[in-house]
Amino acid sequence: MSGLLGKKIGMTSIFDANGKNVPVTVIEAGPCVVTQVRTKDVDGYDAVQLAYEDKKEKQTTAAMKGHFAKANTTPKRYVGEFSRFEKRKEHGEVVTVEVFMEGEFVDVVGITKGKGFQGVVKRYGFAGVGDATHGQHNRLRAPGSIGASSYPSRVFKGMRMAGQTGNKRVKLINLQIIKIIPEKNLILVKGAVPGANNGFLKIERWN
Repeated sequence: MSGLLGKKIGMTSIFDANGKNVPVTVIEAGPCVVTQVRTKDVDGYDAVQLAYEDKKEKQTTAAMKGHFAKANTTPKRYVGEFSRFEKRKEHGEVVTVEVFMEGEFVDVVGITKGKGFQGVVKRYGFAGVGDATHGQHNRLRAPGSIGASSYPSRVFKGMRMAGQTGNKRVKLINLQIIKIIPEKNLILVKGAVPGANNGFLKIERWN
C-alpha cells in the first residue's frame, strides 16, 4: 500500500472523454517528505513515513524538530505511514502526485465534519412520534422506547440514541482518479470524500 498525504480543497465537476459531467473532489496531494524508513530488522515491519504541510517551529516540540532535521526538512503538520511502496524510498526524498495515475482507484481516509451532540432524528434519521395529539407536545423528535424494564434491565450495546455526531475517521474505498494536475499537486477524485474543506486526508493505493 503506497500513497500520499494531502488536504481537501473542495468539490467541482468536469467533463470526461464521453462528454459526461462528473462530480469530483479536488485534493492537494503532497509534496510529501520521507521522514523515516522503517524496516523489519529495526522496527519489525516495513513502512515509509511521510510528512506533509509546513508548520511553525514554535508550534513543534524539540523531539519532532530533531526528527524532521534528520530528513533535512522543515517541521511538518501531518505525519503518516504507508507500506509496500513500489520503489524503495530514501530518507529525505520528496514524493509527489506522480505516484498516482489517471484512471486508477484509491482509498481516501478523512475525519468527517463534527456536528456536536444531536438527537436521533438528525443522527439516525428517526421519524419521531409523528403525532402531537393527546397532550404529546414535546414528543415529536423523541426516540421512543429503548427496551424493556424488568428484563434485561439494561440498554443493549449499539442502541441508536442521541449523542456525538460526526468527527469520526472514515475511509471511502475505490474512488477513481479522474484527472491529475502535477504542476499544482492536485488530483481530482470522482465523488465526495469525508471532511470539510482544508481537512487532512490520507490517499492510499493498494499495489
